[in-house]
Amino acid sequence: MRTILKLAGVMIVVASSPTVTLAADATGIWTRPVSGAKIAFYDCGTKLCGKIVGQKDPARRYSVGRIIVTGAVRESQNTWQGDLFNPEDGQTYSGFLTLRSPNALNLKGCVLGGLICKDETLTR
Repeated sequence: MRTILKLAGVMIVVASSPTVTLAADATGIWTRPVSGAKIAFYDCGTKLCGKIVGQKDPARRYSVGRIIVTGAVRESQNTWQGDLFNPEDGQTYSGFLTLRSPNALNLKGCVLGGLICKDETLTR
């Protein structure tokens, strides 16, 4: 009985410890640094999706509601892989979304099998 109580106590301490790392959460509203566009990232099944929910520039309001990430698959704790649509050029790129910190989400799109890539970091 003593051993069970000790084990239960250790489990409570470990579970409440700040060193326990939980899976990163990229869901929420993020802002593109250059255009000021607001993008909502959300769970879609077991994947990550994103759509434009606001535009700072009135000339770009046509893109509100446009889905730019469909079904990105989690590759690691802080990284998802999937197709990224770039509303500036109308092209879809193979890419990665990486949560760099709770307030920094990096999107990286590539062509030619990853030989040419471009990225930007969104803020929460």
